[in-house]
Amino acid sequence: MIQEISIPVHGQGLYPINDQVRPVVAASDSSEGLCTLFIRHTSASLLIQENYDDSARVDLENWLNRLVPENDPLYTHTLEGADDMPAHIKSALTATQVSIPFQRGELMLGTWQGVYLWEHRHHAGSRTVVVHL
Repeated sequence: MIQEISIPVHGQGLYPINDQVRPVVAASDSSEGLCTLFIRHTSASLLIQENYDDSARVDLENWLNRLVPENDPLYTHTLEGADDMPAHIKSALTATQVSIPFQRGELMLGTWQGVYLWEHRHHAGSRTVVVHL
């Protein structure tokens, strides 16, 4: 089963997507399997991260922005703005897909784990994630 979900974003940051993925898994005819999530963009990524304390996600965002700064004079790909090339680099350093086992209609995540879309651009809009079970 393959389904696309649309995730609204409002700029850089980590957006929890468990609530959008859970219904797809719950509706599956399979009692167990593997849920693979794939983001169809080159300037955003996916990750599994702590879902309890928001400061962990803020720290991740701040660290990656320090590692890959905007307006670096090395960048030649600047047509779409100062955040575009850094967003591509961030996406290359992180993951565009994650796989999570599921059983009895539930993702088998740990107690403090959540699935996140990591938006690397400043603009608002939406991102498409493919869910494959």
